[in-house]
Amino acid sequence: MSDTAWNHLTTHITELQTLAGVHGLLQWDQQVNMPPAAAGLRAEQNALMAGLVHKRLTAPSYGDALTALLPSTDPVRRASAKHLKRDYDRNTKLSADLVDRLARAQAKGFQSWMAARDADDFKVFVPALYELVALSQEKAEAIDSSRPAYDVLLDEFDYGTSTATLVPMFARLRDGLTELVGATRDAPAVPAIDLHVPLDVQKRINETVISSLGYDLSAGRLDMAQHPFSIGLGRGDVRITTHLYENDLLNGLGGTVHEAGHAMYEQGLPHDTLSGTGLNVAASYGLHESQSRFWENTIGGSLPFFHWLSAQLANEGVKLTADALYRAANRIEPGLIRISADEVTYNLHILLRFELELALFDGSLAVADIPDAWNAGMHKLLGQTPNSGVDGALQDVHWSSGAFGYFPSYTLGNLYAASLGVALEEALPDMWEQVGQGEFSHILSWLRTHVHHHGSQLSAPDIIRNAVGDRDPVEDLLSHLWSRHGALYGVSRME
Repeated sequence: MSDTAWNHLTTHITELQTLAGVHGLLQWDQQVNMPPAAAGLRAEQNALMAGLVHKRLTAPSYGDALTALLPSTDPVRRASAKHLKRDYDRNTKLSADLVDRLARAQAKGFQSWMAARDADDFKVFVPALYELVALSQEKAEAIDSSRPAYDVLLDEFDYGTSTATLVPMFARLRDGLTELVGATRDAPAVPAIDLHVPLDVQKRINETVISSLGYDLSAGRLDMAQHPFSIGLGRGDVRITTHLYENDLLNGLGGTVHEAGHAMYEQGLPHDTLSGTGLNVAASYGLHESQSRFWENTIGGSLPFFHWLSAQLANEGVKLTADALYRAANRIEPGLIRISADEVTYNLHILLRFELELALFDGSLAVADIPDAWNAGMHKLLGQTPNSGVDGALQDVHWSSGAFGYFPSYTLGNLYAASLGVALEEALPDMWEQVGQGEFSHILSWLRTHVHHHGSQLSAPDIIRNAVGDRDPVEDLLSHLWSRHGALYGVSRME
């Protein structure tokens, strides 16, 4: 019986992952190539694909196979059944009608968000966002009415995470970050780089950097999009997009390296050994984010990296010193835009979104009141007040797809990345010398072994614990930020 159930399961999962890849391709095309007039058709296509996937995710024979495999003594079969049964139980609680309505609302939400951005008017987005919040509430209620809706939604991205653990942890981080920002506020300004670099030159530079880091361009591609993202469509097809700026080389490059970090994780997952098991996927969104933030900040913001990068830029006729690049990349400059935020203030942007999402789902904030709450929060946390929706509550794509509970993963990723950085320095004593020479393979190999190759056989906290030991990630992140940015500004942490 066990072998029969296992064969049924692996066939079923292979089909599901193929369908998910096709659905992902539709979503990639929507943000990269699709003409605006196809929005209605894409909504129908997305709804059909979501329905097909949901039907297979809730098939009784699939559930029977999972139940039969839960007592298995084989560790892979047992881990597969446990991991997949959790998602099966969630999905069987969602009606086909609700799945259909959500898929249609998500497709329309993206177009509404784009239209609102074009008009710079949040009110254009309000009806679509209101529907997405209501449907997400309905979804959470259907899955587990005994828990707060937001906690149920968090499980989709970082299983086991709750507001009870996030709120105090994020409060510690917020206090530490505001202390560092305050300590550097009156320090002499660090200059930015004011240099025009043509977009075609930047694209070549970006491709050189990400391929050197370890992103396999033969199994992926780099395209332009309004909002940078990465997407794994299956074995051999992991794509990334970026947004480049003619007068801001580092902003565009940072986004590209960030997405390459995601993509290298996807390319390193155990597709060869665990295909068809459902375990050849990332353990959590927070762990996924740790890979992007590690490469973007820990490595891509370091002085040795810029020693290597300055030589690559010179090959393209761009003359910038490593010191100028390092100083410009590590400026603390509170601003309005999350994806352009410096490493120190970035998590304050996330904490604001976390607080707003909590308020949306506990009923203390109405959708129409988001811009005012956003602006007040930005002023409190970062001393900034947006003058437009595009610079404020319309800047992120996430809510347009109903991805509530996603934002905390970004800060969890930063916390994980800080501890991984400490562990890597201990494991590779000459790591920074390697980075300065453009040698990144040993770093990637360590991440492959300690993070990527596990897939989701273990939980994200267990993967991190096995990789770094029993560490305090909040302290690791704050220590990293003070040692890099505090030193740059000539300030020290108070004991």
